[in-house]
Amino acid sequence: MLLLVLFASCRSTRLLEADQALVTKVEIDGIDSRFAEEAQAYIPPAIRPNSHINLFIYNLANARKGQYRTTNIRNVGEPPHILDSALVDFSTQQISRYLASKGYFNAAVNQKIVRRGKRAHLYFHVAPGEPFTLRGVGVDIADTALARLYTEQLSASSPIKPGVRYDADSLVVERERVYQLMRQRGYYDYLRQYMRVDVDSALQRNQADVRLIVDNPEGRANHAKFYIDSSFVVVRHDRQHLNQTVPGEARLEGQIAFKDYTGRFRPAPIARYLFHRQGDTYNANSENLTYDRLYELNGFRNVKINYEKIDSNRLNVHYELVPRPYMGNQIEGEYTFNAGMSGFNMGNTFTHRNLFGGLEQLEVKLRYGVLFDSRLPGGLLDRVFNNDFQVGVNITVPRLITPFAVPPVGRSGLPRTVFSLNVQAFDQFQTYSNRYFSGTLSYNWFDTRYKQHNLTPVVLEYRYGRLAGEFAQRLIDQGFLLYVRSNNRAYFGLGSQYAYTVNAIRLSRLESFLYFRGALDLSGNLLGLAGKVIDFKQNVDGEKEIMGVPYLQYAKVETDIRYYRYLGGDRQLVVRLNPGVAIPYGNNSSLLIFEKSFFGGGMNGIRAWQARTLGPGNYNREVLDPSLRLNFRNLDQLGEIKLEGNVEYRFKVVNDIFGAKLKAATFADFGNIWRINENELNPGGEFKFDRFLRQLAIGAGAGLRFDLDYFVIRLDAGIKVRDPQFSGARQWVISEFFNSRVFKEQYRLTNAPDRYNFMQYNFGIGMPF
Repeated sequence: MLLLVLFASCRSTRLLEADQALVTKVEIDGIDSRFAEEAQAYIPPAIRPNSHINLFIYNLANARKGQYRTTNIRNVGEPPHILDSALVDFSTQQISRYLASKGYFNAAVNQKIVRRGKRAHLYFHVAPGEPFTLRGVGVDIADTALARLYTEQLSASSPIKPGVRYDADSLVVERERVYQLMRQRGYYDYLRQYMRVDVDSALQRNQADVRLIVDNPEGRANHAKFYIDSSFVVVRHDRQHLNQTVPGEARLEGQIAFKDYTGRFRPAPIARYLFHRQGDTYNANSENLTYDRLYELNGFRNVKINYEKIDSNRLNVHYELVPRPYMGNQIEGEYTFNAGMSGFNMGNTFTHRNLFGGLEQLEVKLRYGVLFDSRLPGGLLDRVFNNDFQVGVNITVPRLITPFAVPPVGRSGLPRTVFSLNVQAFDQFQTYSNRYFSGTLSYNWFDTRYKQHNLTPVVLEYRYGRLAGEFAQRLIDQGFLLYVRSNNRAYFGLGSQYAYTVNAIRLSRLESFLYFRGALDLSGNLLGLAGKVIDFKQNVDGEKEIMGVPYLQYAKVETDIRYYRYLGGDRQLVVRLNPGVAIPYGNNSSLLIFEKSFFGGGMNGIRAWQARTLGPGNYNREVLDPSLRLNFRNLDQLGEIKLEGNVEYRFKVVNDIFGAKLKAATFADFGNIWRINENELNPGGEFKFDRFLRQLAIGAGAGLRFDLDYFVIRLDAGIKVRDPQFSGARQWVISEFFNSRVFKEQYRLTNAPDRYNFMQYNFGIGMPF
């Protein structure tokens, strides 16, 4: 990449005409650092330096016989930014005006152009002078009701106060604050133009007087306050032939008239999220909330809200709703490969967006994943190492369905009740098979716009695992009897889960914020209490059983804390910490089952390791008998404690390449998993406070992200820096990167058939976090 950039820089001017010059440098000096970035924005993009890579791509696509194409120009990359003296003069004027808007009325801006061959450097020198401050601030609002409202709600927090530096942006902010307040308090007809500002800067000592004036409507003594009278809801397709001739009609409490030309919607679920009701004062916030919730129902492609004045202070509200297609289907997939093993995951999701007429959403998800091992003999199908098939059915109802009354919770976010059923069938070559069933009832609601709760009071699970007979016997012969007894049986679970999330709504935004998610998973407590009064039958291991199956009992806690720092443009820094602990106790205190255990690595975690190939602790698979290593892969590297961290810097590379934004990231990941207690399966895998820092894996890498707005295609490459399966200085495997052939051969001698791979490539859809 570095060589490409250098080459592009050297060749960037070869296609220019003799009298043209490429702008390669722009500087502004003498300006306050607070205003430098905004002042740069007043220089037109056409005379700012090109991105080297973007210009290289454009030149590559549009060069013809030593010149630029004049016809059939290919719209890729970025055309050269050629010096234009008129634009330089314009930039000087714009910077001067910008400084005046910040209170520097006497600022002087001088320009200088330095040409070196076909390259040009632009310099803007600023002599800002002393800024003007506000001496007096007056407010003149003709309507006494508005004046009282301004004094009570806005005056104390106004950015326009005596003594502060004059700033035109603050005046714009104040006008917007007044506009929003009036629109929230019933003044439907209020316009921004009613407020104007008089500025007197002809004073001595660099001072200015400001007067805020809010006029009444022409020919009227005051502003009218409006109230809601009736509401009219019309649902119809935008293609007329799909509509019924005679609509279904209903009239609801609160003067809500409902007409449905599709014949598919019930009125009550829609009316629940209309926040303007009869007798309410008009409020722009209620209008925006209605828009948000109706779109969040995921059943309407277009929503329009119009108002009709029926007299001097009353409004009728008209809602026009255009449905989305009732059914949809989505296919997705990912490919992974590492150390001789490769595979793919495919998924299909069928969606019905209006199952019972109340915008209930049905999702049927099918997932299939397969992993191939090139070391197995035979054809492609004979080399299947493991396969995983999952079926999930979710029904989401856009309200809370409870046996008792709950207060309305729809103003901060759309509440949902979710019924879920999931079935999984997993098989690993001559090793292990697992059948897993779960059924849940979940409630999702918002405390505020940014705080989300997810309560799952009922989690019903059944899991049946079976080790292959020969493989189980080999494990027993190696002393792993406890593992065999814990995994070669069925389990039943009855528990609850709760998750609390802050700022999930901001994850797709380029801004600075703190994200938090905490999750609690409990199972078996009710059954444990019942076991104290009911004489449950016990098996040979002392576990209490229900209908011949022992029940699970564990507690699991996990948190995900991230800090997103916006650095301007498309640049963002993300710092993440993801710890967790799961404790089996009571009825099955030996080992946590496979599905509830933590694992290390993966495309969304420590990306230099493939999923389930890291840890626990210092565990090295060379301790396993060679006959077990292949079959035991992905089953032995699990833990009850997890600590994972990531630092990622994201930036844009090319603004437009084949219709997508090409973005990139550099990252560093660290972490590991651990066992709570020592066990015969993972020697060195238990957690100890005095050594866990020396057991942290470290990986680094870079990735490309093709941003198509609706989704992101991601390709990451991670390289192992520190590998805790080794000891001492040997952990810093990065030192062996350029001696990898010898290192890999030594690893093969001790860990065969496992292979060591310094690099891990990850391809998927969406951001890692």
